[in-house]
Amino acid sequence: MGSRRNRTPDAPRLPDLDAGEAAAGASRIGNGALAGVVAAFTFLVVVLDYLTGADLQVIPLLVVAPALASVFCSVRQTVSVAVWITAVVVVSRVLMGGTFWGLALSIGFTVLACGLGVASCVARIRHAVEIARLRTAAGALQRQILRPLPVLTDQVFAHGLYEPIEEDRLVGGDIYEVVESPHGTRVIIGDVQGKGLAAMGTGIAVLGAFREAAIREPTLTGVAGALEDAVVRHNASSAQTGETERFVTALVLGFDADGRVEAVNCGHIAPRLLHHGETWVVRLRRTSVPLGMADLSSEARAAEWFDVPSGATLLVCTDGVTEARDASGAFYPLDDRLARWASRGPREVLDALSTDLEAFTGGVRRDDIAVLALRGVPVRRGQRPGLPGSGASESQALAFPHP
Repeated sequence: MGSRRNRTPDAPRLPDLDAGEAAAGASRIGNGALAGVVAAFTFLVVVLDYLTGADLQVIPLLVVAPALASVFCSVRQTVSVAVWITAVVVVSRVLMGGTFWGLALSIGFTVLACGLGVASCVARIRHAVEIARLRTAAGALQRQILRPLPVLTDQVFAHGLYEPIEEDRLVGGDIYEVVESPHGTRVIIGDVQGKGLAAMGTGIAVLGAFREAAIREPTLTGVAGALEDAVVRHNASSAQTGETERFVTALVLGFDADGRVEAVNCGHIAPRLLHHGETWVVRLRRTSVPLGMADLSSEARAAEWFDVPSGATLLVCTDGVTEARDASGAFYPLDDRLARWASRGPREVLDALSTDLEAFTGGVRRDDIAVLALRGVPVRRGQRPGLPGSGASESQALAFPHP
């Protein structure tokens, strides 16, 4: 059987490169406001210079204006401010009189300072444009590495929350994927040991292997075996370049059409079930070692089944959630918090979890966060679910309460 592409509702569009560059070079202050501020500052300095006389020259303070404009304004605005300040200094020095060299030194200093202000503005905007281009490329790369959520398959509606620890890095060491295959929907969530680009490379290797094995392998243990091989090969390649060998904790799930879930736990956090206002931990008895460490264990990886009630939400996460700490060092009480939200739908649970984690940690996180909220999609015999907005009403298309 051939593979079927996942149906992703309303996948976010890539940011517009030209728009990003334009925003990077845009001014943070309007022309009218800028003119008013510069005029008031100029008037104040000129008056002070007149009152202090030749004993204390205050007019050189005007060069502060182009310097500040270079931080907040566009190049055109900064040039305008520089020209205005230069003109004011020249006129002021000519009217005040003085020696030729004194006049030349004052004007020369002003021109130099204004030129530096314009050059600083050009350098700032050029750097901002480069960052905008990198963020656009990183956004495109992220969409190739991690699939945008939500994802709808024949068996599962998957919502997700993903927050890398570094604001300037869109992809961290946590990974997830949802694949619709001839053997049902298969899901992985994992956490690569360590951080940085090296950990990201291991995560990419695991994701690539999962996308292939999820479709090719008839058993979930076969999928886990393919992931183990991928991590071992990647570690062997990394060792040749002096990189540290890494392991990956992962939870691999398989969903069938009868509401049952098969799991192979490779040293990962157990999933949680939310149903009818209650929440509980799914106790997996056959947890094995993380990916990349199979040689250290004499036991083969094994799969086990558990039931997910109709309308229940299965929540899986990485240790960035369970090991989040508050200011006193206490761990985040995930199960206590989930009990408060057990009657909510998947999207609402994820929103509440994200907000609560931010408040609990005070905005100081120590690890990436990845969470998937999965809800089964019962399908009537001979009928495939449709996408929201596909023509039929959403309740008829999905045949389960909207999450």
